[in-house]
Amino acid sequence: MAFPPRPAGGGRFNPRFQRQQEPEHRINERIRVPQVRLVGDNITVGIYPTQEALKIARDLELDLVEISPNADPPVCKVIDYKKFLYEKKKKEKEMKANAKQSEVKEIRFTPGTDDHDFDFKAKHAEKFLQEGNKVKAYVQFKGRAIQFKERGELVLLKFAERLAEAGQPESLPKLEGKRMLMIITPKSAKKK
Repeated sequence: MAFPPRPAGGGRFNPRFQRQQEPEHRINERIRVPQVRLVGDNITVGIYPTQEALKIARDLELDLVEISPNADPPVCKVIDYKKFLYEKKKKEKEMKANAKQSEVKEIRFTPGTDDHDFDFKAKHAEKFLQEGNKVKAYVQFKGRAIQFKERGELVLLKFAERLAEAGQPESLPKLEGKRMLMIITPKSAKKK
């Protein structure tokens, strides 16, 4: 089987033939509507024909950027587009850094967990809830211990009652296979 000859210039992975990435906003000549609502600094806000808005942007040596394309007429702003993208990216990065990821911490019991062990685990769970993490408490049944489902449910309800100040259960304890589990979420931050 014969393959067709390779195109001159290196084929489809040649950087010269890669399409330029489309900007996420339409700018300058790419705005193809008859009129736009113009906003920005040092500008009289109002509705202008697109060509006049472009002329205003060029006179200020800035770009005409379509901010809200679905409005009627579309809203355009006269700004430095590269600076606008930089500020936007910086703001997104800042927001991402400030968003705390909450984790789910697991605490395991058995139907016969003694009081000291229970207190120790409850203190840890309280600390987790105060840090803003969820706590997944479960009772693990081994072998014939599954006969004592009520004991497991009592352990979890006692645990939820103990953590009532720091958190609240999402739902009642439920049995999944050989585990009875309950998730406790932290109470929202106190309002100032």
